[in-house]
Amino acid sequence: MRIDLPEPDKFTKLAADMTGQQLDRQITGVTLDTREAKAGDLYIAIAGERVDGHDFLKQAAEADCAAAVVSKVDDTADLIQIRVDDPTATVSELAKEWRSSLSLEVTGITGSNGKTTTKDLLIHIFSAWHLVHGTRGNYNTHLGLPLTLLELDSQHSRSFLEMGANHRGDIGYLCSLSLPRHGLITNIAPSHLSSFGSIETIRETKGELFKSLPADGTAFVNADDENVRDLPTDAERVTYGFSHDCDFAGDMSRGDDGHITLIINGEEIETGSANQTFSMNLLAASAVASTLGMSWEVIQERVASFQAVTGRCRVEVKNGVTVIDDTYNANLTSTLAALDYLFDIPSEGERHFIFGDMLELGDASESHHQKVGVAASEKRVDHFYCYGAEAATASTAANGIDSRHFDGKKHLAEVIRENVSPGDVVLFKGSRGMALESVIEELFGD
Repeated sequence: MRIDLPEPDKFTKLAADMTGQQLDRQITGVTLDTREAKAGDLYIAIAGERVDGHDFLKQAAEADCAAAVVSKVDDTADLIQIRVDDPTATVSELAKEWRSSLSLEVTGITGSNGKTTTKDLLIHIFSAWHLVHGTRGNYNTHLGLPLTLLELDSQHSRSFLEMGANHRGDIGYLCSLSLPRHGLITNIAPSHLSSFGSIETIRETKGELFKSLPADGTAFVNADDENVRDLPTDAERVTYGFSHDCDFAGDMSRGDDGHITLIINGEEIETGSANQTFSMNLLAASAVASTLGMSWEVIQERVASFQAVTGRCRVEVKNGVTVIDDTYNANLTSTLAALDYLFDIPSEGERHFIFGDMLELGDASESHHQKVGVAASEKRVDHFYCYGAEAATASTAANGIDSRHFDGKKHLAEVIRENVSPGDVVLFKGSRGMALESVIEELFGD
């Protein structure tokens, strides 16, 4: 992870004041990884479970870093080393102080599914009139979010921050750094169960966002999700959902091409997508955008030019084959939604479901993978190809369809190539660690 600093002079002074270390060079960037380091960077040496960043201080010096924050000094490395008790905490405190010095409004976004797409939609909508800051890539954790905050500058008027969690207290901690005035929880579903243990713990952790909001802020509440709608908050509650008793009531109609028109309080938005999950994310983003001052005309125009990032249920036609790339992450809820999407796209060809392991599910892993296999059977998927140790359970649970399990991606790609034809629709879905996008590249190129 690495970022460029927008105001190097100001940050260099802040770092010197907070650490008590005089710096003879201007700091122009911050990095956690010496492989990404550039001249002038501040290197944060973090001791992880498998890798200790202190082992790479010489590489930081060779990359011409301006300084390093360390918990133990390496006298053989030729660069300024700022010794602290905890480098991770130090960069977080720097980020907190940096964010506190700026007066912009922050909207925090968390949830089990859809938070990245919702955040990207909001950034795209507000960029029509504002200089908007937001989370890039996966910079949404206790390590990544401080770097995201350090990308803020005085020109930004709004920030939309995605917040990820693996343990109880994570969201509350991220809120203590970023100070959100508004908050949105997209939904709460079983994910990262190996860390959280139960859906109730996930609910409590995600709910830390609403608890952190000030009384003059806004909590955007998904009224369709029973795990979200009753979460406590001191902020004003603005509800959205596909029922008529919401502040932002949504409805969907589908055209002959399968694409959905989303209707919100009588306003029509052409989604350009057949994906119901995207429409749910769009409903959430529209509720936020409208409440915070964007007109329906601007929302409609910006949605028309929005394009999902690779791996987030992105649809492209490759060599005549419709490819749904949903390879960034997976849990039971998002996988079943993606399976529905596979059948929402009009096609006279066959439908292929390429499924990789859903990771970090703990004791629930076997039952959740089994449910995916049963769902694939009930949907009558033409070809259900599973990759990974956990996905073997899904393949076994599927009955009455062409279901196979693969140990290697090369063989998987070969069999898909033999069976796929122009006019078919192919869904690739799995957790980030399964890297199923490499199979897409093998079959269809970049």
